Amino acid sequence: MIDVPSIADLNLTVTFPAVFLALFTMVVLIVDLFIPKDRKIRTAHLTLGGLVVAFVWNVLVFDSNQTALGGMYIADSFSGFINFIALTAAIITCFLSVDYLKRTGIEQGEFYSLLLFSTAGVMFMGAASDLIVVFIALEILSIPLYVMAAMRYRDAKSEESGLKYFILGAFASAFFLYGAALVYGATGTTSLPEIFASVEGIVATDSGARLYLVLGAALIFVGLGFKVAVVPFHMWTPDVYEGAPTPVTAFMSVAAKAGGFAALLRLMVIALPELTANIGDTIAIWQTTIAIVAAATMILGNFVAIVQTNVKRMLAYSSIAHAGYILMGVAAVGTIGVAEEATRAALIYMLAYTFTNLGAFAVVMALEKDDGSGTQIADFKGLSRSRPLLAVMMAFFMLSLTGVPTTAGFIGKFLLFGAALEAGLVLLTIIGVLTSVVSAYYYVRIIVNMYLEDGEGDPAEGATQYLNYATYAAFAGTLIIGLFPFLAVNLLDTMMIAGLF
Repeated sequence: MIDVPSIADLNLTVTFPAVFLALFTMVVLIVDLFIPKDRKIRTAHLTLGGLVVAFVWNVLVFDSNQTALGGMYIADSFSGFINFIALTAAIITCFLSVDYLKRTGIEQGEFYSLLLFSTAGVMFMGAASDLIVVFIALEILSIPLYVMAAMRYRDAKSEESGLKYFILGAFASAFFLYGAALVYGATGTTSLPEIFASVEGIVATDSGARLYLVLGAALIFVGLGFKVAVVPFHMWTPDVYEGAPTPVTAFMSVAAKAGGFAALLRLMVIALPELTANIGDTIAIWQTTIAIVAAATMILGNFVAIVQTNVKRMLAYSSIAHAGYILMGVAAVGTIGVAEEATRAALIYMLAYTFTNLGAFAVVMALEKDDGSGTQIADFKGLSRSRPLLAVMMAFFMLSLTGVPTTAGFIGKFLLFGAALEAGLVLLTIIGVLTSVVSAYYYVRIIVNMYLEDGEGDPAEGATQYLNYATYAAFAGTLIIGLFPFLAVNLLDTMMIAGLF
């Protein structure tokens, strides 16, 4: 007999931010049909209104520590923080998109509906307590991004980026699904808490189920590794970032990472923290593999970024490198007793990266021409003379990505490196520090071009009113987290990611 959940079991109040946004997408899609082509800014305003409502409601239910939808949805400070990241990224992306879509001739109301759908996918991934929910949320996050990446259809690079992202994304989803099937075969469940309850018995009996469980976890990591662009699943990133419309690239660089890492952290902290080689071990069997991937990701991302001449491609490889830094936090989770600290550090790093990277892309958009040109590093020469305020903010974003003190990026790296050391990952921490030093070369190169190279400076005609709003918001977020990190840290003080089970 089918067990029909009651209204109390559904507990829809705490799911409202994500559920509302998913339903509001339909409203935007229908209302947009009645908005004239030359008034699409109203669709943008409607979208912003929905995002603000979801943001406010998320504040109200933040850290409610309840389960919903029959235990498949977790509303805690972890999911609330992921919601903040996703909604912040979407709001800033809206501001970035308004004038860009108009001047490039791709202003369509569907863009905003796709943006809302993808944001809702990130939010569901952060709250998922079941592999089935993770998979559905992964597709809700990904499919809109495939379409958005190809929306600049008059540009062959955009079509190429959308097609590459779609084909490789389909492979990644297949890996995830097959991995989930193996985990189900080993444990008899897709619920993360119930998987955790099965792991100890599987490890103790040393049965064949452990092999299936390890293989399943590995395949799930492959699927999510593609979304967060870690080595060797990064190959799509440079071409897709360069070819996609720049607001889409900006959103993709932070939102897809937030969703992928949220699901990965949930899985490792709730379901697989005790998947060890032997009973009594304090190190998870998967920690070494993830640490190696994190090291390779930081090394490749930073060293290949050095030779890039296009800023969007440079930021693509930079994005790969930063995925490696966040993956340090995931690796640290594998040491018993460090999970909460490492998860906290990874979340704060993602918030800092969200503001910083969106700000960097905003400045790139200010220089970008209607035909997609203007994104070379050489185009930044003399910007301090033509647009001094823009140059100051870009310099600050570059320093934050490097990890210079008083910036948000420094706070994120400080917390992540501390968690990695606490977990005993000394060599990985050394690699993280050294690659951060390497990254200073290509980030500071932008600053050198703006302030020390000869040139009249680009007029930055793309710096319209809405784009300036986005740049100021990103700059403020990067500065505030850098100067007052306790504002972010305090939100996660009571976080118990596995505390509900």
